[in-house]
Amino acid sequence: MKRKVMFILAGLMVITFLSTPGFSDDKVEAENLISKASTVVNSFATDPDLGWFRDKIKEAKAILIIPQSIQGAFFIGGSGGSGALLVHDAGSGQWGYPAFYTIGSLSFGIQIGGEASEVVLLIMSERGMEKLLTSSFKLGADITLAAGPVGGGAAAGTADVLSYARSKGAFAGFSLAGAVVKTKDKFNESYYGQPVSPTDILIRKTVSNPQADGLRQDISAITGK
Repeated sequence: MKRKVMFILAGLMVITFLSTPGFSDDKVEAENLISKASTVVNSFATDPDLGWFRDKIKEAKAILIIPQSIQGAFFIGGSGGSGALLVHDAGSGQWGYPAFYTIGSLSFGIQIGGEASEVVLLIMSERGMEKLLTSSFKLGADITLAAGPVGGGAAAGTADVLSYARSKGAFAGFSLAGAVVKTKDKFNESYYGQPVSPTDILIRKTVSNPQADGLRQDISAITGK
């Protein structure tokens, strides 16, 4: 009888834990974001208009993929998106597990009209890597930023970060200068089942989640490393 009661109580605790507002939802959303990130990065890598992207991604130290839709209000009213960032480990030669971030701003300078639904940021420098380990930083202020060109003619110089965006399948260059990038702690905690910082995930590598292995393998195949 006691054992039966204990099983019932344990079951109720599990149900209560999983039904806690925010936890299960955040985990599902984080998993969906990872799945969408795989689709986006593969689509960018095969886009005939993004040859320069395919060249530069091979040099990237880290990749931040923001697959969620950024609506028109993002440019005039201040919205944003969530993304997954993966870092390349030069020692092991592997891409690590993702840390989650948000990006947003009150206004964005549009270079080509339209709404951006998919964004990929390539982190090209050590300075850019260092900023990723802070709780928040501003693109174009704390680190230099350049919008990646469609073709191979333009050069981004020595920018810390290169940005690429597509709207409804078409390349949409716009400036992310002034956008604030912040860690999404709730997603990180829900995805790994414990409180973790970007340093824990990206540098110390104290956590892992096999659900992201497909994305890691996709990026490895695209970058050749």
